[in-house]
This record gives sequence, structure tokens and C-alpha cells, in this order.
Amino acid sequence: MTGTSRGAAPTGRRSVLAWSSWDAGAAAFNAVVFTFVFSVYLTDQVGEDSPGGISSSAWLGWGLGVAGFVLAVTAPIMGGRADARGRRKRSLAVLTLCTITLMVAMFFVRDSEPYFFLGLVLLASASVMAELANVPYYAMLRQVSTPETQGRVSGIGWSAGYVGGVVLLLLVYAGFITGDGDTRGLLGLPSADGMNIRLVVLFAAVWFVAFAVPLFVVVPEVPATETTPPGRGVRGRLADVAGAYRALFADLRGLWRTDRRTLGFLGASALFRDGLAGVFTFGAVLGVGVYGVSSSDVLMFGVAANVVAAVGAVAGGQCEERVGAKPVIVFSLAAMMVVGVGLLASSGPVAFWACGLVLCLFIGPAQASARSAMARLSPPGGEGQMFGLYATSGRAVSFLAPALFGLFSWLFGADRAGIVGLLIVIGAGLAALLPLRLPGPGERAAGDAGGS
Repeated sequence: MTGTSRGAAPTGRRSVLAWSSWDAGAAAFNAVVFTFVFSVYLTDQVGEDSPGGISSSAWLGWGLGVAGFVLAVTAPIMGGRADARGRRKRSLAVLTLCTITLMVAMFFVRDSEPYFFLGLVLLASASVMAELANVPYYAMLRQVSTPETQGRVSGIGWSAGYVGGVVLLLLVYAGFITGDGDTRGLLGLPSADGMNIRLVVLFAAVWFVAFAVPLFVVVPEVPATETTPPGRGVRGRLADVAGAYRALFADLRGLWRTDRRTLGFLGASALFRDGLAGVFTFGAVLGVGVYGVSSSDVLMFGVAANVVAAVGAVAGGQCEERVGAKPVIVFSLAAMMVVGVGLLASSGPVAFWACGLVLCLFIGPAQASARSAMARLSPPGGEGQMFGLYATSGRAVSFLAPALFGLFSWLFGADRAGIVGLLIVIGAGLAALLPLRLPGPGERAAGDAGGS
């Protein structure tokens, strides 16, 4: 195949850049709102005196836990419906708009305790919308690539997200946050009532809009595969949802009978993706609390980590075209485990920077190649459903890395020991992946009857 996949845009540079641009835009939520800026503002400032004697961080964890449950039960339904009705791009547009609208609403979360639960609801809801948006977005990978270029295009998308995060974090830090006193940043914004942080969120929303638009202009909608009209009214909608769940369980039973390696990959990738997420989640905590890195230097480490991960994602995509997705993932996970053991036995800021950046070098290839492998394993026209399962499986085990990190930290009385918990999750994913036979370079799944 050299032209297009089913319902695809031409697999040229323009369509790839337009598709990747959305990833760069999504960094506005992932890097700025969810990870480094708004969530910290919410827990450290707005919720400093959170109600009920419960810490704001605990409330945040519970809120995001509820959001994860909502995602787990809706992601596969969203993907399947969007595929069948030819609404993949429409679904992405609606979810993107919802995410951006919720980001704009965060501007009204003032630095006052009564606004804490408003901010929590907005952040949790936006996380659901952003994650659901990944389902049709990932499914579009088939529309902008060929079997031969899928790994490279996936890597470009991941790197665009990392680069977008780096650029935006630098702009936000210099323009809105740096400095002390009543005004902050080069723009001299007032810090009273959290105004500079609230303006950061508005800036991030504008960024998301600007970089999301090219995809909707360049990449066409996928053709519909069903002719049955959607149900009307509450009863009809409920019937649609029930039908979607029946289809979901039927798909799982069908995969068990005909393509167990896909089920195996869903399980294995869920494990190692949770471990990779844990590396980013607890990296700053370990850097400051264990390795003596200052808070400002940790932000700079985050910028450097995103740059290194972007380079790794592109390099991994190039390697995948030659050797396939599985060798790239296996090598990346194995290297991360070796470096993680080295970090466990090291001390000091220099060791943290060195080992941490090497870890990030391999996070990008593992993530990008996992997404590419899932696209290769997906049946034509069913990408949305499969990436719904991909998102659901990841959420189903998303408690493992945090729980094991906390368990080992508690058992040994040191945060450093939490690294062992992260390594166990990554190692479990690697062990589950090793026996699976994944499609090689330029291949797509042909259905591996009952085998692995």
C-alpha cells in the first residue's frame, strides 16, 4: 500500500504535520494545566486549607480517580461509535472544544479555599475530555500514514507533543511566573488572587486552539461503516449505549478466540505505560526530596526531559521502520530498568540529571512504538474501538505504579525505595510483552487465530 488507508488523507508531509500539530496543541493541557502549573496552583494555593482536615493532594487524587473510572467505561464506546458512524474527526473536534472550554473556565478559580472544589471538578472533567480525545486522535494515525511509515509518523506525533510542551513551558515560565513580589514574569502580571496563573490557563487554551485547527482543516472525515441511524430520545440513547457495551464484550470475546496476541499486547502495554507515567509523576518528587535538586532546577529538568524524550521518540520511529515496534519497546524498557537500578544506587543532583535524562530518552520511543503497534494490530475501520480498549486497559491498571511507589516507600521508610515499585511495574510489562509476536516493519495484523 503506497497511497492512503481507508478514508485516509493523502499520507504526505502536509497531512502528517497537520495531524502532529494537534499533539503540540494538547501539550497546553498535559504539560501546563495538568502537570506543572494549574494542578500545583490548585493544591498548594487554592486548597492550602482544604476542608475536612483532608489534604488537597488527597482530594486531587480522589477526583482524578473518579475521572479515570469515567474514562474507563466510556473510551471504548466513544471509539466504536465514532468509527461506525463516520464521526471520528467530529468526535475529536467536540472533545477538543470541551477540553478548551474547561480550561478557559479555570480562569475563574481564584486563590481562595471556596474555589477549590470548582477547580477540582474542572481539572478532573478536563482530564476525561483530553483522554477521550486521544481515542479518535490515535485512530487517525492510520489515516495519515502507510504501514511502512506508521512508526515514523507516530514518533513525529509524540515528538511534536514534547516540543510543544517545552516551548510552552518556557514561554509560561518567562512571561507569567518567574520572579517574586506583587508582579511576576517579563509581562509584569499581578500575582494577587492567582491572576498570573489564571492568565496562564487562558494562554494555554489559545495555544491549544491555534495548534488544533490544522488537523480539522487538512485531514478528512473517515467514511461511515454502518447505516443504522442513532437512537432518538432518552430510550434510544440508552439503547445505543447498551448496544455499544454488547459490541465491546463481543469484541473482547472475539479477540480471545481469534487474536489473543492483541489482548496480550493490551495487557502488557497497560502495565509498562503505567510504569512510564509513574516515572514522570514521581520524578520531581524524587529529585527534590531525595537527590537535592532545587525546585527551580526541577522545572528546567522538566524542559530538558521533554526535549530528550522528543529526540528519543523520533529516533525510535526511525528504528521501528527497520526492526519493528517490539524490538524498540523491549530495548527501551530494558534500558530503563538498568538505568533505574543505577539511579536507585546513586545520590546527588548530578546523578539525578544524568540518569533521569537517560530514562526520558527511552520513554519517548516506548510510548510512540506502543501506539504504532496498536495501530498495526487494529482491524481496518476499527481503530477507534481498539484505541478505546487501549485507553481503557491503561486506566484499568493506573493505580499500580502509585500504589507500589507508596508501598515500597512506606515499607523501607524512604522515598528512594519507591523506585523499586516503578521498576516492578515496568518489568512486569516487559515480561508480558516478550512472548508476543507483533507485526514487523510495514506489516499489519492479519488475525492470529488463538495464538500469541
